[in-house]
Amino acid sequence: MSGEGPGLEDAYSLETPEDSVRLYRGWAETYDSEFAQSHGYLYADAVARTFLGAGGQGPVLDIGAGTGLVAEGLKGLEVDGLDISPEMLAVAAGKGLYRRTITADLTRPLDLPDAAYAGLVSAGTFTHGHVNADCLPELLRIARPGAVFALGINAQALDGLGFGSALAMLVGEGRITPVRFALTRIYAEGAGHEHADDRALIAVFEKL
Repeated sequence: MSGEGPGLEDAYSLETPEDSVRLYRGWAETYDSEFAQSHGYLYADAVARTFLGAGGQGPVLDIGAGTGLVAEGLKGLEVDGLDISPEMLAVAAGKGLYRRTITADLTRPLDLPDAAYAGLVSAGTFTHGHVNADCLPELLRIARPGAVFALGINAQALDGLGFGSALAMLVGEGRITPVRFALTRIYAEGAGHEHADDRALIAVFEKL
């Protein structure tokens, strides 16, 4: 990180869960203003709208919840927030958006019961080394039959982190419905930084 504190390039260079913990420990208090607002971040709202448009209902697990940006678009639903950073979750909890917050590492088994959630959402977690597709079976375990998923996946990470092939395998095994991908901008048009034109795919499907 630079002497000016965490920034966009630091987020894009994460490689391990430990990197995430270190980055967001120092960024939590200013994340909304220094990242979401200043960089024209649209992704979280797009995931929330896509989930609701697919008929999503609560209780919902917000995966990689951060400071609660997706949950801001899910008001009126019961939502739990899961993140590896307790500092980010503390900011989210202060907004009163979550039923509860859960500090957890998606690269490990989750201490959550089977079939606990009717919906699972995520924005900004499945990208550039944060978390790969190995977590999908565990997410299916904690989802109820019929649960709606709206998982944002960075377009470059769809194949690079194995999500495309993993989702296709789950469809072939009859564990999820065919996946619909909604293409969305991550940042507002004209945001004025190197990643301003980045796109993400929101994978929408249901557990069978």
